[in-house]
Amino acid sequence: MRNKNNSEERKKYLNKIRTTKILVFITQITILISFIALWEILANKGVIDSFITSQPSRMLETFMNLSQNGLLEHLGVTVYETLVGFLLGAILGVIIAIILWWSKFLSRVSEPFLVVLNSLPKIALRTSNNNLGWSRYLSNYCNGTCNIINCNNT
Repeated sequence: MRNKNNSEERKKYLNKIRTTKILVFITQITILISFIALWEILANKGVIDSFITSQPSRMLETFMNLSQNGLLEHLGVTVYETLVGFLLGAILGVIIAIILWWSKFLSRVSEPFLVVLNSLPKIALRTSNNNLGWSRYLSNYCNGTCNIINCNNT
C-alpha cells in the first residue's frame, strides 16, 4: 500500500514538473511574439528607424524570396570563401610554425617582424582591395592605396 502512495505522489510531482515546463515554454513564446509584434508596430509608426533595425515583415519577405534575389548564391560564395580562407590560413600557419620550431636561426631572425605584425590591426594585413583600386584605365592600378592617392582619374 505504501508503494501505491509513493507512485501517486510521484505522478503528481512529475505532472507538476511537466505543467511548469509547458507554462515556461508558453511564456517564452508569448514574449517572443510580443517582441516581434512591438518591433513591427514601432517600425511602421516610425518610432524606430526601419532602415537601421529593419522590420520583421521585410525580413520574412526577403526570406520567402531567397531564390529570386540571389541571396542563397551569395551566401554559398561567402561560406566557400570563409572556409577556403580559414583552411589556407590554418595550413600556412602550421607550416610556418613548424619551420620556425625546427630552425632556431629563422625563429630569431623573424621574431621582431612577427612581433610587429602581431601588433598591427588584422584588417591592415589584407592582400587586396577586391577591385577597389581599379581605375577606368587598366594601366593605373593603385593596389589599395586609393585612400591616399586618387587613382580613379576623375
